[in-house]
Amino acid sequence: MLRSISLVLVAAVMSVSTYARDITLEETVTVQSVNSAALAADGQLAAFTRVVPRQPYVDDDGSSYIELFTVRGNSASVPFITGKESLGAVSFNGQTIYFLAKREGVKHTSLYKMATTGGEAQLALSHDAAISSYAISADGRYIAFRARSKADDTKSKLAKKGFKAEVYEEEHQFTHLWLYDTQAENAKPVQLTDSQQVLSVAFRPEHEQLLVRVAPTALVDDNYMSSQYQLLDLNGKQVSSFESVGKLGKAEFSPDGRYLAVIGAADYNDPSDGRLYVYDTSKENERREVLPDYQGHVQDIAWRRNDELIWLGHRGTQSEVQALTMQWLETRIIMEPSELIAVDIEVTPGHDDVLVRAHSAAHPTELFRISGQRIERLTNSNPWLADVTMPRQETVRYKARDGLDLEGIVVYPTDYKEGQRYPLIMVVHGGPEAHYSNGWLDRYGSPVKYAAQQGYALFFPNYRGSTGRGVEFSKLGQNDYAGKEFDDLVDGKNHLVEMGLVDAKKVGITGGSYGGFASAWGATALTEHFAASVMFVGISDNISKFGTTDIAKEMHAVHARSYPWEKWQWYLERSPIYHAEKARTPILIMHGKEDTRVHPSQSMELYRYLKTHGNVPVRLVLYPGEGHGNRRVAAQLDYAMRLMRWMQHFLVEGNKEAPAHELPHAEKLK
Repeated sequence: MLRSISLVLVAAVMSVSTYARDITLEETVTVQSVNSAALAADGQLAAFTRVVPRQPYVDDDGSSYIELFTVRGNSASVPFITGKESLGAVSFNGQTIYFLAKREGVKHTSLYKMATTGGEAQLALSHDAAISSYAISADGRYIAFRARSKADDTKSKLAKKGFKAEVYEEEHQFTHLWLYDTQAENAKPVQLTDSQQVLSVAFRPEHEQLLVRVAPTALVDDNYMSSQYQLLDLNGKQVSSFESVGKLGKAEFSPDGRYLAVIGAADYNDPSDGRLYVYDTSKENERREVLPDYQGHVQDIAWRRNDELIWLGHRGTQSEVQALTMQWLETRIIMEPSELIAVDIEVTPGHDDVLVRAHSAAHPTELFRISGQRIERLTNSNPWLADVTMPRQETVRYKARDGLDLEGIVVYPTDYKEGQRYPLIMVVHGGPEAHYSNGWLDRYGSPVKYAAQQGYALFFPNYRGSTGRGVEFSKLGQNDYAGKEFDDLVDGKNHLVEMGLVDAKKVGITGGSYGGFASAWGATALTEHFAASVMFVGISDNISKFGTTDIAKEMHAVHARSYPWEKWQWYLERSPIYHAEKARTPILIMHGKEDTRVHPSQSMELYRYLKTHGNVPVRLVLYPGEGHGNRRVAAQLDYAMRLMRWMQHFLVEGNKEAPAHELPHAEKLK
């Protein structure tokens, strides 16, 4: 039975303002957000970390800072570790908070601890290499952790002499499983695994056993497609394994250790882990899919009692949280689909409250607590957002040309007037096994509020192949690169034109990865539909893409469902470079120089083809030190500035030549 749940905002952390102002691009890329949370055993004390981006033109280049806070109940949060710090993997064990960090005087990322009452953090465990993740036994005696072996000094000595040859994909550096007994005399970590990659570790409740996810190699492809959950004893010997196929997500034991819930794939060709399975260890690990008809994707799980599993699902452009009982497989709604988009959940066994990280169109990810029928907001990381004008944002539904029901999210210009047509920026998600939720969509690659206040409408389509609508829908784009999936983009554009919102001659397209592929396709094969394109870390040649990516196995299994040598011509014709001569859409191409997912050569190829044809303005911008997406704030700001200038220059001003390549960074140095 559905029940109404009220959204109650904690007054202590909220501010109300009647003053409305615009947002800047610098503010867009420096919003703060809550990026992790943990609950203590009492179910009331929570620890959370907040991402604090560096300030452009002020701070030196580097990753964002991450600070630690606690909050009890719905009271105001208390800062524990702030400033120029970077920590993560926060957890509780009794009255102690643990976290990973690389602090002054320590060579590698190590494990630290501090009392829940505060005080100075103490080093709990260091290792010969960085600790990737950890788990602590319920009694606090054992610490299991993931780390590589100590670096080989001989290799560094040879490198100084010039012997630096790299053997591609054969020199595996495994991440091993280690166990540290805090009560042993002269204790040292013991390595429990050898020739396999350990991807996660957790203790099984009520047992001296470890749950690990392992893969046969350290390759990303095997992480995606060939991993498995296993149970090991404390000597590293395998006790049992859990049958599965394809992609795997989070796994968690019930408090008594009987049930293991796992987010997995429906089959090997399922593009995303989003199905919910429960293994019963009392019946020889019998597996059961407990939500077989769910037309969405399960995102997170947490056990509240031995027979009650809390799960978070994304369905369409919204999210929901429900409770599932094991005996009858009955569900009960905890949080209905609403304006909040839940990211993950935390519970404490035996306690009813659910801790939720969630965002909305009005704010990035914050911390909320569900208590009975109340949802209380606990944090407000960006109080200044109360002063910013918020544009109208809503989900729209339309039909593709073949009758398929589709949906996406539309953001209206800030000063929208009904009957007036506006330029449109279409933002295409990557994957394609991903989806847009109707929440905080502001990113450096999609500065929503900034663009809306400049007079743009924005559209975020969930084309066929997206997640959030069940397995069948997520497979609709397979074996059809750039086919109906990208026709869906044009159909979405046409729908907005028919609504009277968009000027059909002023439509731009942008996106990263598979969205970059769509942007390149829109500028070439579908050039008549788009007046400007910004392609990021995108695909231009599906033949060479297969030979240069680090996920060739995954590409074949869940995207292409064929190999290039099985149909060379088809792969070529589904590549933007094949249609380069048709291009009449000005395209800005941007790429991280260290990208291993989509090699920078993909952008170089399209640039060279278009530059040689000479029919259209084209520019290539590379970001040193960045991979498959810009992670540092300076690179993010540079990207956002170039994106918006390109759209303004061609969509609004109607120019025919490319704008100057320089940006006014130097004059902004402080």
